Amino acid sequence: MVHITEDLVRRRAEHNNCEIFSLEEISLHQQEIEKLEHLDKWCRDLKILYLQNNLIPKIENVGKLKKLEYLNVALNNIERIENLEGCEELKKLDLTANFIGELSSIESLKCNIHLKELFLVGNPCTEFEGYRQFVVATLHQLKYLDSKEIERSERIKALQNYPEVKWKIREQERAYLLKRAREKEEAQRRMQERKDEKQKQMDSKLEFHSPDCPQEKSNQAEDDGEQERYRTVENDDEDRKFWEEPTPYTPESRLETHRYIEEKRKAKDNARESKKREKTAWTLVTAEGRVLNVNVPKLHFSLKDDEENNQIILDLAVYRHLETSLLDVDVQPTYIRVLVKGKAKEIILAKQKVSASIKHSDCNTQQKNTRRSGQVEKLEVDPSKYSFPDVTKIIQEKEQTGQGPIKLQPQQVAEVKKSCVGFEDNEDVPPLI
Repeated sequence: MVHITEDLVRRRAEHNNCEIFSLEEISLHQQEIEKLEHLDKWCRDLKILYLQNNLIPKIENVGKLKKLEYLNVALNNIERIENLEGCEELKKLDLTANFIGELSSIESLKCNIHLKELFLVGNPCTEFEGYRQFVVATLHQLKYLDSKEIERSERIKALQNYPEVKWKIREQERAYLLKRAREKEEAQRRMQERKDEKQKQMDSKLEFHSPDCPQEKSNQAEDDGEQERYRTVENDDEDRKFWEEPTPYTPESRLETHRYIEEKRKAKDNARESKKREKTAWTLVTAEGRVLNVNVPKLHFSLKDDEENNQIILDLAVYRHLETSLLDVDVQPTYIRVLVKGKAKEIILAKQKVSASIKHSDCNTQQKNTRRSGQVEKLEVDPSKYSFPDVTKIIQEKEQTGQGPIKLQPQQVAEVKKSCVGFEDNEDVPPLI
């Protein structure tokens, strides 16, 4: 059962900054509400109240709404008019498409002296002989009935025939109430039969799932598939039987239809949730160590082999305005793994073409990887197989001419003299520094 909660009222009061004490208008239509409550305590200033297309069976808890001017409770399960005497300012009442058969209950609206419009279209009472004359003669303050203006001549004629029309209405009411009593008994019987049938189905399911069942022990997979097919056929038959079975249009049948639809919806939601929970994780690497192509986020990409530059180019189209922190790239010799917002995208590079200049090195790398998969290989260096450069002779020495103490300069000049043949020393020329 859906109740009127404070949270629901506040969400529907967005136009009033979610304040409900000073609320003057609220719409609670199509909320599957089954009881009218709390509004007379929370929203005393209400002037317009929309409650159409719910499952309300009775008008109640609105007597304290002194300022209420318009009440719409169309398309509900209301069977009589009551508890509206306290709505002193009520001007318009909409009871379209309900189940009002006790037409004499409109006499309770005599206290609502400001009531000008009343809608009863779609109710069983509108089929009574003398229906309009009885309403017009009973409620003198009405100006419109079922969107049709009440003329003065029509009211005078209705008042003249009021005693006779009232007696006819009472007789038709008694016949209708007897019919409703039979319909209620039939609805209870159908409901009990449905409960018994549902209990039998549950018992049969429990027997099918019993651990003593030899079929379940022999082949669990086949039994699960057969059970799923049986359940699907059973649900289809149940739906067909429910919708094809003729039922009277009563508050009970309307409520039963609603609950049946709600039950089916919950069953589908539960099945969907169970499938999500049972969904297996994506397999990226098989048990044999083979990497699989996986594109969980369904992103467009292109993979090109640039032989000239000896490289492989991966062009991946990610979401617009995506933060780089949500991207995780893992490059391996045989595959590339890209995690986009936690969803994996793996691209295998094993079948890509490589240039001839690196084929030999790739073969060596593959052989090394194969050996590493079998045993752990340690790195060892053999000095006899490898030659190392002398790091002490990397930088070439430069002659330091003209540097150092002055006492060393004559010696350097002497060396220059010895190295030059036919050199004549002119004393007038100063020595070179």
